[in-house]
Amino acid sequence: MDTVFKALADPTRRALLDELFKEDGQTLGALEERLPMTRFGVMKHLRVLEEAGLVTTKRRGRQKLHFLNPVPIRLVHDRWVSKYAAPWAATLSGLKTSLEATMEKVFEIYIKTTPERLWEAITDPDLRRRYSFGVATQSDWTPGSRYEATHSSGVQIAEGENLEVDPPRRLVQSFQALWSDDVKSEGTSRVTWEIEPVADSCRLTVTHDQLRDGANAELYGGWPMILSGLKTLLETGETLTTPGSLRYAQASA
Repeated sequence: MDTVFKALADPTRRALLDELFKEDGQTLGALEERLPMTRFGVMKHLRVLEEAGLVTTKRRGRQKLHFLNPVPIRLVHDRWVSKYAAPWAATLSGLKTSLEATMEKVFEIYIKTTPERLWEAITDPDLRRRYSFGVATQSDWTPGSRYEATHSSGVQIAEGENLEVDPPRRLVQSFQALWSDDVKSEGTSRVTWEIEPVADSCRLTVTHDQLRDGANAELYGGWPMILSGLKTLLETGETLTTPGSLRYAQASA
């Protein structure tokens, strides 16, 4: 948490996050044009944001794209804000989500666990239900196989195909949301789970892409809470008790 607060304390770094909030997946050159400082200065601030986990990067050919990663901010919310101002915070979080609509969203989190245990948590329906709003995902987890995600109440949430299955490192899935007519009309997108061992922990990167420009924010707005719940479950054995998690748990009771 200390690195997150340190990174957010600088107004220039907050300005960089604002720019990525407005338009995700920008190059260093594009960000440099938006700030009154040298290329080296922008690189220095981006490095601090990357170290804090607030910015993550992906290569696209020769370009290095920078993405806002809201998961660390979600963890701050889960630790402090949700206990005291949950209704207000949830409203503001919903507003933020409704404003974000880009072709690709990237989320990154570090979890103190093994790749095998993390893979199990992603693919085991009972474990998945505990951190994913009460939704269990059923599949035989082979390349080309189908999967179905269903809420404990019986409501079908999503379905798709397992495009790549490489345990315990990489899982690529098509994603068709089914929980409402609005999200059904968005068509099929893609979700990629990438697990990388880092010392005694794992870096988990979830990329939700192939989204329509201006896609319904419900498609990707829940990822920060899902990943926060996954981290909580694997590191403490407990279920996250943020307002959203409790609401879905109560619905399935």
